[in-house]
Amino acid sequence: MSGASNKITDDELNALILRLGTLLPQLNHGRHGRASSSTTKILKETCSYIRRLQKEVDDLSKRLSKCLDSMDITSSDAEFLTNLLQQ
Repeated sequence: MSGASNKITDDELNALILRLGTLLPQLNHGRHGRASSSTTKILKETCSYIRRLQKEVDDLSKRLSKCLDSMDITSSDAEFLTNLLQQ
């Protein structure tokens, strides 16, 4: 397979970025499906959204750890939960 077959066209890239923008809640409110955001704004908002989601995951993980620490669970239960959460 040559490297040229993996190249993406500008039109394909723009279509992907616009599709990415539709996944961002802060860009979808009040837009009525129109793709009026710039590529730069979509990419910046995507990065910001991913950082917020990662913070939420970290916060939830800490809360879950505290809950599990306060529960009377067996080591096999803890191992099961740990494996489940890592999937």
